[in-house]
Amino acid sequence: MSITQQYFLDSYRSSQHGEAAPPAPGSHDWETARAVRDHRRFRAVVAGRPAHGRLRGALTRWLHWRPAH
Repeated sequence: MSITQQYFLDSYRSSQHGEAAPPAPGSHDWETARAVRDHRRFRAVVAGRPAHGRLRGALTRWLHWRPAH
């Protein structure tokens, strides 16, 4: 069963029981992504690492890496 089919089934069941319809699939994706980002930043601060710019710093170090002579 696909996500859309499950959503329609849940919507039908909730309407039969007089309950509120469930949220549509994908309606909370951005909120979830923000929550994950905030949690990762929090964990970085607690661990004593920079909370932002970590990916750019890693890429910069990788691109400017020079082998030892």
